[in-house]
Amino acid sequence: MTATANDQRTGRAVAGEELFESLAHFVVIHNGQSAERAERIADQAVAFLVAAATATVPMVPSDDVDLGLHALILHTKEYAALCEQYAGRFLHHNPKLGGGARDAEMVAASARAMKAAGFMVFDDLWTVNGVNLAQCDSDCGRPYGQA
Repeated sequence: MTATANDQRTGRAVAGEELFESLAHFVVIHNGQSAERAERIADQAVAFLVAAATATVPMVPSDDVDLGLHALILHTKEYAALCEQYAGRFLHHNPKLGGGARDAEMVAASARAMKAAGFMVFDDLWTVNGVNLAQCDSDCGRPYGQA
C-alpha cells in the first residue's frame, strides 16, 4: 500500500464515523471483503465522490472502489447530503451503457484527481482486472497537488 502520512484528507474524516462504519460493514457483508479492506474501500469511495464534485476529468472508479461507491449510493440520504455539500447538486450514478470494461486511463486519471484534491489514495485499490493503475509517481513523498 502506498500512501504518505501528511496533511492529506481521508474519506473517513469526510464521512464521519457513523456513516463510515455503515459503509465498511456493507462492503464486508455484501461484497465479502475483510473488515480492514472494507474500511479502505469505504474511505476511497467517499474521497472519490468528493473529488468528483470538482474534478476536471471524467471520474471512473476502480473495480474495488466501485464496491464502496455502490454502498455509498445505497445510503441515499447521506449520499445526497454529501453531493449537496461538496458539489452543490446531486451527482447521478452514470454507469457505462451495456456494462463492459472500465477505461484504464480514466481510472488512473481519477486516482490522480483524488490525489490532486488532497486525498490519501491507497494505490493497491486502484486496479482494473488486476492491473494497478495508480502507482506512485515522481511526486511520491510530497503532499499531492503541490509542486
